[in-house]
Amino acid sequence: MNTPLKILISGQHGQVSRELQQRLGDLGELVVLGREQLDLGDPEQIRQQVRAIAPHLIINAAAHTAVDQAESEPDLAFAINARAPGIFAQEAFERGVPLIHYSTDYVFDGSKSAPYVEDDEPNPLSVYGQSKLAGERAIEQVQGQHLILRTSWVYSSHGKNFLLTMQRLLQERPELRVVADQIGAPTWAGSIAHSTRALIQRWRSGNPGAWGTYHLTAQGETSWFGFAQAIGEQLRAQGLPCAALEAIPASAYPTPAPRPLNSRLDCSRLTQEWGVTQPDWHSALRECLAEQA
Repeated sequence: MNTPLKILISGQHGQVSRELQQRLGDLGELVVLGREQLDLGDPEQIRQQVRAIAPHLIINAAAHTAVDQAESEPDLAFAINARAPGIFAQEAFERGVPLIHYSTDYVFDGSKSAPYVEDDEPNPLSVYGQSKLAGERAIEQVQGQHLILRTSWVYSSHGKNFLLTMQRLLQERPELRVVADQIGAPTWAGSIAHSTRALIQRWRSGNPGAWGTYHLTAQGETSWFGFAQAIGEQLRAQGLPCAALEAIPASAYPTPAPRPLNSRLDCSRLTQEWGVTQPDWHSALRECLAEQA
């Protein structure tokens, strides 16, 4: 299957979408639909767009990702994160094409002592997590060719994320308090896009792995405090000012939406089935920062 692909990407300015646009362009034609072109709250508009574009592959990189805001606007969160993915799945199934969709560690409650595997029972703590889980189930019910990729702690050189917030605050303040008892894997959006490309190429080879739900995060683990320390070390290496960091428990930093204390995801199934492995979070962070320079 060497003919150029037509890939529909929903979401235009999000972290993962922007990295996908940089890394998939040579695979064929990318049709990128942002909010201006597609209202994900309008099911009929989604159907019409997919049918007009007639893609060979759909990648849903759009989501309502404002975790705390979702608590006060659940209808919007569910429209974008739950109903829209189900419609994309239906349209993909009817066209006989695959759907790639991104989900989250927030489908779990974080009470497990070990990294979560794909078969663990979800129990989301927040509206955001509940809406993302509903999106997964809507896709699964269609039973078409799909990859649901759960990731965590996504950051990049653009948008709103922990890396950019820390780079700013560490230089603005003398001291900074950061949560130290939430554990996970900071995952660069560039790595997610690179892995997505590898999955597409494996599918195009005619020998894909099994379709379904997989975990896709950087290797290794740390806390938000540890992530902030790593960011601070890079600032100091550049001779820039850097705040003193203080570790605090999540209970000292209450938010409208509760976060899981354990966000670690076991990604071995994706390696076994598709031959795709993410880099260690330290090396991915260095690569991201090198692109910033």
